[in-house]
Amino acid sequence: MEFSAFGKRFSRITGIGQLMEDLGEAIAGTREILMLGGGNPAYIPEILAVLQERMRQLAADPVMVRQLVANYDPPRGNRKFIHALRDFFRQEYGWPIETENIVQTSGSQSAFFMLFNLFAGAFDDGSRRKILLPLVPEYIGYTDVGLQEDLFTAGRPEIETFPDRSFKYHVPFHQLPVEQPIGAICLSRPTNPTGNVISDASIRQLLELATTRQIPLIIDNAYGQPFPNILFREARLDWSEQIIHCFSLSKFGLPGVRTGVVIADPTITKAITRMNGILNLALGNLGPLLFTPLLNSGEALRLGREVIMPYYRDKSRMAIEVLHRELAGIDYYVHKSEGAIFLWLWFPNLPIPSEELYQRLKQRGVLVISGHHFFPGLQGDWRHSHECLRVSYAMEERVVREGIRIIAEEVRQLYRRPQ
Repeated sequence: MEFSAFGKRFSRITGIGQLMEDLGEAIAGTREILMLGGGNPAYIPEILAVLQERMRQLAADPVMVRQLVANYDPPRGNRKFIHALRDFFRQEYGWPIETENIVQTSGSQSAFFMLFNLFAGAFDDGSRRKILLPLVPEYIGYTDVGLQEDLFTAGRPEIETFPDRSFKYHVPFHQLPVEQPIGAICLSRPTNPTGNVISDASIRQLLELATTRQIPLIIDNAYGQPFPNILFREARLDWSEQIIHCFSLSKFGLPGVRTGVVIADPTITKAITRMNGILNLALGNLGPLLFTPLLNSGEALRLGREVIMPYYRDKSRMAIEVLHRELAGIDYYVHKSEGAIFLWLWFPNLPIPSEELYQRLKQRGVLVISGHHFFPGLQGDWRHSHECLRVSYAMEERVVREGIRIIAEEVRQLYRRPQ
């Protein structure tokens, strides 16, 4: 059998595919794997208790059971969920939006597949446009969703280092490749993989660029406000008709329900609604039925601010403390942890590529992600992109501590090895 060009593109080995296969094998296997590579949220007892109680309520109500398993929701999404979201963003943030501004998706990955291919690729006039990623490293899941190759463009980030072995990437406004045909600008905030929270001033500059070009600014809030709210610094969440906001229930503690939300101009949400009908027929019911009462009552907002954010903030501090202790004497930097659930490690002049380090750690039972996967659209081979690792600190403390110990041991051996 021979696959089509589409089939070959989407069945090949990719960074996100490798990640999910590694996680699946680790879960199914008998050997203990220290899973510091994936994006699975932590099992937070208070969140799980709330969700378990909500599931009990659903199971005890025959009408809800019928709605959950025996009915199709419309391709825009669950109506009560959509109305609850509209009311929430109006009341909490003052956004002047209607239900027509909102569409549900089958998770964020599905949303970005649709959005990127709406605004980039081949156009009827024969032109080709790209998605501008203003700050790489950027989410590994973006890289391979284009129906065509070479969908992204990016500038090399500015790096600021600090005496405490931390560093921070900044948007390289002076060298963004804006001379290319751009269909949309996209960033995650907080950034996956680094935990970077791009400043409000930088967001305004990017919005100005998008407005001038009459293209959308897509903001991926999968780890940000208002839920799950894994933010360790202040940041504004503003509305503009030029902005496409993307949200997810995954990092609230619901990765299994595959529920995403896009809030944008009605022309865009209508297009996604029609694409939902083609790609999914209908959307999953469980996420909206679990989450809508939490949204209406204010519990979702409270849990994000009072439970989820402090939980991850404390885990981040613990993991960084362990890193500094274990990596003492090694040339390393860790990106400032401003949100999300990852630490981004940089080993200047690493003796081997980070992909090889990933393989060595995998053999020792530690799963991380090689940094080279996170630089889509960057032209040229930048050594820095092969000197970094993404490490999740969402797992239980014992796993995080032992995984970091093994990472440090492996890296220390590399720097000691004769060159």
